[in-house]
Amino acid sequence: MALLADERDFTAMRRYASFAFDDHALYLRQMDGLLRALASQGVHTTVALFDPVAYQEYCADLRLDPDSPASRTRYTAELAAAGGSVTYEGQPIDRLVPRLIGVAEEQATWEYATALLSQAGGLGDRGEDIVRAALDLASAALRAVVEAAGPGAHHLVCSVPAGGTSLVAVLRALATGERPPRLDTSAAQLFRTVLACGIARQSPGGIVLRTLTPGAPDVVRGWALLGGWLRPLSEAEVFTAYCTDAETGEPIPPEHGVEYRAGIPLARPEGDKGV
Repeated sequence: MALLADERDFTAMRRYASFAFDDHALYLRQMDGLLRALASQGVHTTVALFDPVAYQEYCADLRLDPDSPASRTRYTAELAAAGGSVTYEGQPIDRLVPRLIGVAEEQATWEYATALLSQAGGLGDRGEDIVRAALDLASAALRAVVEAAGPGAHHLVCSVPAGGTSLVAVLRALATGERPPRLDTSAAQLFRTVLACGIARQSPGGIVLRTLTPGAPDVVRGWALLGGWLRPLSEAEVFTAYCTDAETGEPIPPEHGVEYRAGIPLARPEGDKGV
């Protein structure tokens, strides 16, 4: 199933006579009912985000009539095949919609980051594959950050400026005792790819790590990309980075119960000289 999560997108679809809905809130309630009905019948359902602009382009490319349920069904099937969908597991619609939007944003970030990496491809001064070397360094850097963070629930954000915007990847890691931290595979792959973009393109960027430990204040640390590796930020730099609005540059009041600490020095992989 493809869902019109945004009211503006819903309004755009109302231009088609074959689209029978006229109220977005009612539409969402009906979609919620349909999902629950399918689940009660034992039907496995995945949900994707329906984009009217992409749909219109899709129909134009294939010379399909956009004002047709058959065309929407075909587009939805190809959306599901391309990935970026969410499995319906009984979650209410008000939880499903934000997750759908998040998955769509992750998919767009992945596609853009992958395209930027391919543009940075080729051989470096020492004959190394730039993209492969950048991905290897990004993997090593992520592993170093998570290992240095120690036990706790960790929330990592990697941000790399690119083409007038920012590539952003979010990753959660849970480390308990001596066990290796648990990472979501797809989120970790996106995180490494975004970080590799910054390394391969030699652009600024960095990582912010927030650690949550029961009974203790949250701890925020940070690192900046420099020469293809992560330089630990000072406590003042971490405070400034975390308490500044990224879009306006205006200061943001510090959160209560949060400690801002310097980043931990991370050992660069032995024998690595950058990309």
